[in-house]
Amino acid sequence: MGTDHLRKQSLTCFAFLCSLAAIATAHAAESAVVPTGDVASPRQPHAAVSGDGSVYVAFGAGDAVYCSASTNGGESFRDAVQVGKVERLALGMRRGPRIAAGADGTAVVTAVSHATGEVLAWRSADRGRTWTGPVRVNDNSPATANEGLHALAAAPNGDLYCVWLDHRIEKKNQVFGAASTDGGKTWSDNRLIYRSPSGRVCPCCHPAVTFDSEGTLYVMWRNSLDGFRDMYAAVSRDGGETFSPATKLGEGAWKLDACPMDGGYLAAGKPGQLTTVWRREKQIYRTDSGRGGEQLLGFGEQPWIAATSNGAWIVWLSKRGGSLWLSAPHAEQAVKLDDDATDPVISASPAGEGPVIAAWESGHGSETRIMARRLGP
Repeated sequence: MGTDHLRKQSLTCFAFLCSLAAIATAHAAESAVVPTGDVASPRQPHAAVSGDGSVYVAFGAGDAVYCSASTNGGESFRDAVQVGKVERLALGMRRGPRIAAGADGTAVVTAVSHATGEVLAWRSADRGRTWTGPVRVNDNSPATANEGLHALAAAPNGDLYCVWLDHRIEKKNQVFGAASTDGGKTWSDNRLIYRSPSGRVCPCCHPAVTFDSEGTLYVMWRNSLDGFRDMYAAVSRDGGETFSPATKLGEGAWKLDACPMDGGYLAAGKPGQLTTVWRREKQIYRTDSGRGGEQLLGFGEQPWIAATSNGAWIVWLSKRGGSLWLSAPHAEQAVKLDDDATDPVISASPAGEGPVIAAWESGHGSETRIMARRLGP
């Protein structure tokens, strides 16, 4: 038997095993983080995995921010704890609380007030049982984050970075950020990350932020530039003090005189290896640094990504309130996780180890619940 034939057999076997792994993942343990009726109309979940494997899911309901934690890797969750209240809490269309977790049991939740334009942060030092705060992240007065779109990430060393859309410059939304090096107790002076030469970035698409394993910081947003609504990214190697010039993602362009309200996400499992997922028109694309070009994943919207040492995990929707799809590392085909989902997210620890958790809204109105599924390892 020739070497080429053996190689082909090995590749075929590997692809088959990956497909079996993807099918098994689709039937992994699913938990109701917030069962129907426990909290009235829970919305906009966001998940975080700490370095010790603890799992957190933050969400909003009315004007209250909640968090539910798991100490068994996402197999089950404690009853949700109220983190705090926010005047006209920003919810809906990827507005909502964000959560990040360190390796020492510390967790930080951020949320935005539509009424005051404040980005607020709370901190827990006991794995989500009790919370202190809030402290304000954006330092301008009056606060100007009223659009409610923001993102939060933790570095492997526990440093935090928050980004948001801010209209302090000529009342037009640009991308701003701030860092915390003390677990969310205090935040740095705010930094302008990007100002669109066309006047403003896309005003209703959420920004995204992540760190790689060496602490390099990446920020992504949807631009509004000369009539095009394409994705851009910038890099900081000094903790958010300075950023590289913005770089457009993907090969195509989306000319659109409207906001798609869909910002995508990004992840960097290894140093310098950034992967992004985002929507253009009715399709989901992926880019990987160093490879060039773009990869079409399929039709849909609201993609999200998490990176692990084994590769990238990606979720997206066929449509809001429709099927939720998962692409697992090395799998040839995506698998379906739910038939009725909205606002899915997926998370791994900042170091890329431990469980991988997907969370999403399921159901409608008084029947809405927050679901989570442990996907790996």
